[in-house]
Amino acid sequence: MNSKKKQVKIILLLAGLLLVGLFVLQGCKKSEPTTPTEPNEVVSAAIEQTTCPIMGNPINKDIFTEYKGKKVYFCCPECKEKFEAKPEEYIAKLPQFQE
Repeated sequence: MNSKKKQVKIILLLAGLLLVGLFVLQGCKKSEPTTPTEPNEVVSAAIEQTTCPIMGNPINKDIFTEYKGKKVYFCCPECKEKFEAKPEEYIAKLPQFQE
């Protein structure tokens, strides 16, 4: 009877090790990299403009202009006019134009 108890203990131990091994292998599976459906939207979120390039104030998303295919936001209409007059002076301050 003692040998039967040992066999049961060994079987339970092996079953436990097998379950632990399965959990470890399940956790190590590499998931496929996901590709965004709209890559431009994901990239622009990573480099979102938060300050006005003219005055450095927080932007107003209702005040913007498009420059080289990208939106540039401002804190007030006067800043928008200044940018449109000489955009190249302010490009360095804009994250959406940094590479």
